[in-house]
Amino acid sequence: MSFKEFHLHPSIESAIRRIGYNEPTPIQHQAIPLILHGKDLTGLAQTGTGKTAAFVLPILDRLLAVPHRQPRVLILAPTRELAEQTHEAIGVPGRDTGLKSVTVYGGVSKDPQIQKLRAGAEIIVACPGRLLDLADQGVIPFSDLKILVIDEADRMLDMGFMPDIRKIVKRLPATRQTLLFSATMPEDIQKLATAILHEPVVIRAGEGKPASTVAHAVYPVEPHLKTSLLMKLIERTKTESILVFTRTKHRTTSVAAKMKRAGFAVASLQGDLSQNRRQDAIAGFRDGKYRILVATDIAARGIDITRISHVINYDMPDTVEAFTHRIGRAGRAEKTGDAFTLATPQDRPLLSSIESVLGKQIERRILEGFDYATPAPSGIRPAGSTRSFNACGSLNRLPGRCPDVQGARSHGHKPASNGARNAPRSLDGFPRQLRSARAK
Repeated sequence: MSFKEFHLHPSIESAIRRIGYNEPTPIQHQAIPLILHGKDLTGLAQTGTGKTAAFVLPILDRLLAVPHRQPRVLILAPTRELAEQTHEAIGVPGRDTGLKSVTVYGGVSKDPQIQKLRAGAEIIVACPGRLLDLADQGVIPFSDLKILVIDEADRMLDMGFMPDIRKIVKRLPATRQTLLFSATMPEDIQKLATAILHEPVVIRAGEGKPASTVAHAVYPVEPHLKTSLLMKLIERTKTESILVFTRTKHRTTSVAAKMKRAGFAVASLQGDLSQNRRQDAIAGFRDGKYRILVATDIAARGIDITRISHVINYDMPDTVEAFTHRIGRAGRAEKTGDAFTLATPQDRPLLSSIESVLGKQIERRILEGFDYATPAPSGIRPAGSTRSFNACGSLNRLPGRCPDVQGARSHGHKPASNGARNAPRSLDGFPRQLRSARAK
């Protein structure tokens, strides 16, 4: 199927050709006709499936049918980065349409946003808090609003935006088209959908599973060796841009600082940064100034860069869903990518759940030449149980060299020429899987 079958406005079709879209992704194929016909819908789709274009293209088409310089579309996003990403996604195909969009979010001055709103814009892309603030000041009229889009609804829930969303919905015209997109459907999102959507159509595209274009590998490691292993792994791997996920703001800053001191072109992204520093980190990562970006889950929500070749989980996320979101940053737009996970013994339960979703066991790899035997700093007890296993999964009384277990597609990953030292201690939780990997 081609985009021509949607019979979009000529200016949009021209933009699609200019952008280089070849054929619709599954979510686009399902969503675009429904949105064009004014249907409410719940779209379940993971990051990297073309979801933004799935609602932007038909919305632009509908707006062109009745030109009107008043806000007619409201798109709610959980983070300022995602709001800017969506704004950019509107601007590219909308360049020749004359339609305007404006972003509204906190952390920056209100005045430029107010000026743009008063100058006239059909589409508002907003974070809930600042939107309510400006609405209370009478800056944003909702009387002509025809379409509401709630993007990344599950992240909205995680970030505590549900009360604000309900306040916003109460201010909107009752007669409107409502589109809700989410990667997962927890109970609170289901309740929201029931309350605000009218006879919605539910569509799914790869729900619950990471992108099929991503190859996975797990590197068992003790917590105190994570940063050293991360840097060695990057040094030996042929990559484009690398997105490294950490669990906390402090660790994001700490890991990035250590990597910078080691000579890596790296930036960090976490919620405590000023807007200018956040923009510098994202722009530098997009432009190639920084090859590596270390980020928390929420801070990375607005990153849409197709040349991310590797996602590395420095820390395991809290849930399988969060893992899926992270991995979706590689293998975007049908490109291939790799996902490496640095796993400690405590990560075994979540790792098992992730493998259940994938439907297969993830390959375990040992980086040959890396010194897994380095002891933890004084006062830090190694993680894991009191039983000790070496990197190959054998008891420590059976020392020996471990093979460099590599998959068929690892983007040029090269083992060191010298042999590995004796295997690490305290990698309990991985013996069975590592024996399996060694046998390959």
